[in-house]
Amino acid sequence: MTVTPDRPTPTAAADSETPTIIDRFVAANRDYAVTFHDCGMDARPVQKIAVVACMDARLDLFAALGLELGDAHVIRNAGGVVTDDTIRSLTISQRALGTRSIALIHHTGCGLLGLTEDFRRELELEVGQRPQWAVEAFVDLDGDVRQSMQRVRTSPFLLHTDDVRGFVFDVHTGLLREIH
Repeated sequence: MTVTPDRPTPTAAADSETPTIIDRFVAANRDYAVTFHDCGMDARPVQKIAVVACMDARLDLFAALGLELGDAHVIRNAGGVVTDDTIRSLTISQRALGTRSIALIHHTGCGLLGLTEDFRRELELEVGQRPQWAVEAFVDLDGDVRQSMQRVRTSPFLLHTDDVRGFVFDVHTGLLREIH
């Protein structure tokens, strides 16, 4: 998959005097901390919801869903796929931190669409070790959302599976399309 950035992609500095993107994050954090006010929020999300979504940088979930800081747990990974680690996070979210609803959000133009397990084989050839994880690539976006909903609904670790809904976010229009 080739990605064409809209702005220059920061790279690691050739010398120690040129700031890296992480150096810029640290500087931005210092500016942020000057006006930061601890409002005493609890780790329990106010809206009692966990959102599982793709890590794609085009998805601004807080803006797209009308969320505020403290409203939801947001769990992101490549493809927004429900993996064992996603179930782990959802289980902690529900059992320890009180969430009751789960929204699953995949999106159009996902990098996992059409990727294959050959990715793992190529990686194994390159580094000499086979990854322990599956790529979880897919060719049917709606079908993968349904599979993710099924994985959540059938997990023995989750207490609340009656309000699980899946969506596809359109990266061109910003609209959600519900998958049944």
